[in-house]
Amino acid sequence: MFDQILELVKEHIGNNPQVNTNIPAEKQDAVNHEIATHVTNGLKTHAATQGGAGGLLSMLQNAAASGGTLTNAIEGGLAGSLASKFGLPPMVTGAIAGALPGILQKFAQKANDPNDKSITPDSINQSLGGQAGGLGNLFNRN
Repeated sequence: MFDQILELVKEHIGNNPQVNTNIPAEKQDAVNHEIATHVTNGLKTHAATQGGAGGLLSMLQNAAASGGTLTNAIEGGLAGSLASKFGLPPMVTGAIAGALPGILQKFAQKANDPNDKSITPDSINQSLGGQAGGLGNLFNRN
């Protein structure tokens, strides 16, 4: 699952010239990895309270539309991490944080798309295994 999130990050950030052109080329892979890690960890943290894949996907769509709690939680930690690890200025970290709702929305869209088998509600539910903290297996990356 981490790899699918990483691909979404690379695609979304790569298609955003305001962000992409302000990240030094030698740091782009590491920055994308850091963003994907924060998204993955944010999903893991919030999944237990959402009641399975349906609740998680609904929360993601709402977060993307309204800047929900998940988006805010990821943004806060991510901006600080990008600034301290990579020396990115506030303008760039802010633009990256602003891209998070789009990344989360794409994740939810892929999971809800019957023609896209890379992320599915069933695979999310299987990984949940009926347990509150079951997303640990789904997002088994740091």
